Amino acid sequence: GGAQGVAALAYGTETIPKVDKIVGPGNIYVATAKRQVFGQVDIDMIAGPSEIGVIADDSANPVHLAADLLSQAEHDPRARAIMVTTSESLANAVSDEVERQLTLLPRESIARPAIENNSYIAVMNSIEDMFTVMNEVAPEHLEIQLPDPMNYMSLVQNAGSVFLGAYASEPLGDYLGGTNHVLPTSGTARFSSPLGVYDFVKRTSFTQFTKERLEEVAKHITTLARTEGLEAHARAIEVRFEK
Repeated sequence: GGAQGVAALAYGTETIPKVDKIVGPGNIYVATAKRQVFGQVDIDMIAGPSEIGVIADDSANPVHLAADLLSQAEHDPRARAIMVTTSESLANAVSDEVERQLTLLPRESIARPAIENNSYIAVMNSIEDMFTVMNEVAPEHLEIQLPDPMNYMSLVQNAGSVFLGAYASEPLGDYLGGTNHVLPTSGTARFSSPLGVYDFVKRTSFTQFTKERLEEVAKHITTLARTEGLEAHARAIEVRFEK
């Protein structure tokens, strides 16, 4: 663990062989170390502070929602906890409940700045608007606290890991749920995916041409090469057709 663990994996030690790829989350020191060794080894992502997004309507339990929001706020003062709802009464109830539960947390000194500085509850006009906003946020964790949540899966465009229904609380994914929990943060779910088997698969491309087919396109290649001022590139094609 730690920045020293990243260095050991990237450069090797007397007992640890040098690796080609380093994956997994960590604190700011681990993230900085991974950024510095990237290029010498591959990495999965630069993970930032944790975040949770919640989509809910008036059928959701405000006590549960507040607890879920705080479960991420207690990670880091820079964590984000964001909820969107179509119910103003639910928004007010969750806000009050967050404050009540905050005062009971052992890590209140960490969670409170995350709630006060980085978090919000927004009241939207429709379910579609809620998903539009949350796709823009692209949260690391997204809870869909709506009746029949699977009906809305097609509306999710950007999220690291999605939790469906009242009993899929985000800590389920932290500890036991089974889905990989190395996730894109800070809005990077717009272009990144959770860690998975495909992160350990690399591809190689292959090209083969016949003499006749290369002769058909040779002029296109040499024209482009000489436009770039790369004469040797052009000659590597032409030499194959000299008598």
